Amino acid sequence: MSGRRKARELVLQACYALEMSGNPPEQVMESVILSDDSPQGIISFAGELFRCVVSGKDEFDELIKGRVANWEYDRIALIDKIIIRIAICEFVHFEDIPTKVSIDEAIELAKKFSTEQSGRFVNGIVDAVLIDLQKQGKVQKRGRGLDEGRKNT
Repeated sequence: MSGRRKARELVLQACYALEMSGNPPEQVMESVILSDDSPQGIISFAGELFRCVVSGKDEFDELIKGRVANWEYDRIALIDKIIIRIAICEFVHFEDIPTKVSIDEAIELAKKFSTEQSGRFVNGIVDAVLIDLQKQGKVQKRGRGLDEGRKNT
């Protein structure tokens, strides 16, 4: 398992714990992410991603709702919502992660932690949200193999 995949799994677990416990994000981060025995680079990335997902939750949920009818949003499994939020967060706030990587990782998380159908469902929503974000100019990727301003699909 790659280091970043491990970090994403920690973020998924932390976001789920946050939703279920109602504890403050700092407490959840301490108990789920910072207490993990993974190398510091993984913990650091997981902490940054967790904070970003938590702070952008409302914005990310609005993007998801824009792609499903409101009644359907309420029927989306919590795990799937969190996975989609993580991918959206990476699209918008992590310039060094190619969109294809974020999509592939979201699909793998869905297959591992959710239902058999979740991989396809998550892929469909994440792809649709990415297209919306690209049209709005909100996806800017930079770094090795990424051209600034180029659509990264």
